[in-house]
Amino acid sequence: MKRAALLSFALAVVVLVAALPRPAKAFGDVGAFDPRGLLAGGTTGPARASAGARWSWELVQRTSAPARLKPTNVRADDPAVVDAPFLWWSGDTALSPLTPGEIAGLRKFFALGGVLLVDDAGVADDSSSESPKPSAFGRTARTEIARVLPDTSPIPLAADHVLFKSYYLLKRAEGRVAGPKTLDAIVRGGQTQVVFSAHDLGGALARGATGAWENPVVPGGDLQRERAIRLAVNVAMYVLCSNYKDDQVHAPFLMRRRAGALIP
Repeated sequence: MKRAALLSFALAVVVLVAALPRPAKAFGDVGAFDPRGLLAGGTTGPARASAGARWSWELVQRTSAPARLKPTNVRADDPAVVDAPFLWWSGDTALSPLTPGEIAGLRKFFALGGVLLVDDAGVADDSSSESPKPSAFGRTARTEIARVLPDTSPIPLAADHVLFKSYYLLKRAEGRVAGPKTLDAIVRGGQTQVVFSAHDLGGALARGATGAWENPVVPGGDLQRERAIRLAVNVAMYVLCSNYKDDQVHAPFLMRRRAGALIP
């Protein structure tokens, strides 16, 4: 009798555990844009440390979208890497090869529909040609992303891509440097998941505690900086709203749809 009672109890425990709610395989639903700095490949923080806060501030001032005014950093091998849909990898020196834990974390992030901006802060000031040479960071970042997503290669985004019209209508990409007119990106399942900027977007956004811009914008000065800020706003709106301009549907609905569509 005791054996039968124990078996019944064990069966009841199994059924109870199976009935408990499981963690959802989706991003957190906080909803605010957070330009999280990605710590991976030996980086200890964004090369343009003050740019994230300014990015959020500009988004809040120019749109009705919410944003975290004190952005966070997250390691690629931290389970929290999937807590929000955006990562910003900013650097100006060569990266170390990603560890297996970092590769696994980033693969999980992309599987959930995450978007990563690789922002080359080491690009030279005179990078105004159509085919500028990326810095050591830019080169090694592409190598490491190819290890994370070996099934796809970067392609140039067309001028009519939603990134150029998600909030502002832009004719080209610009940052601290003029760089090439477009952005390269890895597109998977119709969704842009990795964007490579050879423009040092963070360099145009970085603003110190005194309120002064930290870096000159070349060659276009203030007008180029304004266009760079507009591109940053577009990136944020793309992350928040996906194909907002194409679908004309309310942002929160699209966020939920986007997460749900990518969950296996």
